Amino acid sequence: MAFSIDSNMQFPLVEVTLERGEQVYIQRGSMVYHTPSVSLNTKLNGRGSGLGKLMGAIGRSMTSGESMLITQAVSNADNGKLALAPNTPGQVLALELGSKQYRLNDGAFLALDGSAQYRMERQSVGRALFGGQGGFFVMTTEGVGTLLANAFGSIKKIELNVDEMTIDNAHVVAWSTELDYNIHLENGFVQSIGTGEGVVNTFRGTGEVYVQSLNLETFAHSLESFLPLSDG
Repeated sequence: MAFSIDSNMQFPLVEVTLERGEQVYIQRGSMVYHTPSVSLNTKLNGRGSGLGKLMGAIGRSMTSGESMLITQAVSNADNGKLALAPNTPGQVLALELGSKQYRLNDGAFLALDGSAQYRMERQSVGRALFGGQGGFFVMTTEGVGTLLANAFGSIKKIELNVDEMTIDNAHVVAWSTELDYNIHLENGFVQSIGTGEGVVNTFRGTGEVYVQSLNLETFAHSLESFLPLSDG
């Protein structure tokens, strides 16, 4: 998947160039513009075919909060153009898949090369209850290709080398599958209330963690005093 990101834009668009027959899966609602050769198709967000694919898509939607539908963009000619924009203002991160694979936090997925794919990996009950990564399942990439992830704010890469790091879970964008991770409350329930720090994610091992500078939940709370109260 060939793409470019305009570094002169504060909140850049991603322009993807598709050759004849090339396809890419994109976040629903992320399309900004495309040339006539590119068509957008709604697909079931599941594997296999027939009834099994339908049930798999329904299962994903019920257990992980994912949409049961995903948008596929495909070009019927060379040099097809497709521009994408995230649903939150911030940077776009390009991750090359192959020898490295990643897990993604909720809302981080923007686009995936048609030659790569992802699976929903079951999490422990504790991770599901505390985490924001799709409940009982977390998105895990596989195959060879390019993954585009989006962040709220700027992105920082943290590299661990047989090391440990605890990060506010709302700031986590993506992390290497080689890393062990544990989603939990910072210092227990009472201490979490006192410090204002809630759910955190502790990573251990060797790999990469990508974090975003802004917290969408905190930002939403900061707007509450400016919003009119509901009559209900």
